[in-house]
Amino acid sequence: MDARLRSVGVLLAGGVGQRMGHDRPKQLIEVAGRTIIEHSLAVFQGAPEIDEIVVLMTPGHADRVREIVAAGGYDKVSKVVDGGASRTESTWLALQALGDEECDVLLHDAVRPLLEPRIITECVKALETHRAVNVAIPSSDTILVAAPAPGGEVIGEVLDRSVLRRSQTPQCFRLSVIREAYERALADPGFAARPATDDCGVVLRYLPDVPIHLVPGSERNIKVTHPADVPIAELLFQLTASPPISDLP
Repeated sequence: MDARLRSVGVLLAGGVGQRMGHDRPKQLIEVAGRTIIEHSLAVFQGAPEIDEIVVLMTPGHADRVREIVAAGGYDKVSKVVDGGASRTESTWLALQALGDEECDVLLHDAVRPLLEPRIITECVKALETHRAVNVAIPSSDTILVAAPAPGGEVIGEVLDRSVLRRSQTPQCFRLSVIREAYERALADPGFAARPATDDCGVVLRYLPDVPIHLVPGSERNIKVTHPADVPIAELLFQLTASPPISDLP
C-alpha cells in the first residue's frame, strides 16, 4: 500500500504586474502561444509526482483561469481562488484552501513558466526526508553590500560568492510546517513592519530549528517580472522546442 503523502502544487498568481506596464495580470500575457500561467499549469499537470493543483489568482481574474483550466483539460486543478494583496497573504490563503489533511506543498511563482519537470521530481523526493525544501542556483555575479556615504553609496562589503545562492521556486514544505510558521508570523505584531520576501524566509524566522534543504534549480527557471523578460522567455521556449544539433540533418 502506498502511504506517501499527497503532493499539491500551488501556483501563486496573485500579482497585478504593474512593472510590466499592462492592463492585465502578467500571468495572462501570452508567451510562446500560451498564457504564462498555462505554461506553469502544464508543467504541474504533467508531473506524475503531483496529485493536485491549487491556483491563487489576482482578484477579478479567477474566472479567466477557470476557462483556461477547462479548455486545457487540467484535471488536477481542484481550486482556483482569489489571491491576496501580498505574497505572504496569498500563501496564507492557499494554506487555508488546502484544508487540514497533512500533505506536501510545492509553492510556485506562476510567472516562472519554464520550470523543469526534473526540479519537481527532486523536490518531491527531498520532501520524503526533509520538512522544508528550497530551489536555488549559484550566484554568477559578485554580490556587494552597499553602505551610505556622502553623495551616494560605497561598497561596504564584498560577499563570498562561493556560498551565495539565488532563490527560485517552488519552495516546498510539509503543510503542518509552513502553516505553523505562518501562524507564528501572523501572531507577531512586528511581522507586518518587516515582512518576509518569500515562504522560506517565514520558516527561517519563525521555525529556525527546521533546516531548509536545497535542491538545484536552473538558469532557465526565470521569473517574468519586467517587459524585457517576455522576449527572453520566448527565446528560451524556442530553444526548448528546437531539436538538438546532433538530430539536425
